[in-house]
Amino acid sequence: MPTAAKAVAALCLAALGFLASELVKTLLPGISEWGRFSEFNAAVGAVVGWIVVGTRAGRGTKDAIANGLTGVAALIFWAVFFHACLEMFDQSMKRRFDGPVEAFSAIFEIGIEYGAILINPMMIATFLIGALLTGYFSEYAARSWK
Repeated sequence: MPTAAKAVAALCLAALGFLASELVKTLLPGISEWGRFSEFNAAVGAVVGWIVVGTRAGRGTKDAIANGLTGVAALIFWAVFFHACLEMFDQSMKRRFDGPVEAFSAIFEIGIEYGAILINPMMIATFLIGALLTGYFSEYAARSWK
């Protein structure tokens, strides 16, 4: 059932996903073709915000902070996982793997490479601030608009 907290959480994590994607683009200047990278991550953020953060809003301030951190962790996990799967698919179309097991294990190797890019002070600060704001705003929405 739609609630204000779910909508606010979805908007907050969508904005964070888009902003973080734009920051990742500045960390990797050698890549010129990004496609719908930012929009895709914003969509992942919206879904994660709606499902993970929005359903848990309204439990108090301490839980709001934990809720925001959980939402951002889920956003990072799913975005990295989806992009690693897409990269594995692209590589498998170029016949870079000998079999399906090697292709499947490459998802995790690629995901680790992508995750290492996110270990940057600017990215960490962005995610922490986004988590706190997402948790606070979704908690406020849950208390104000029932």
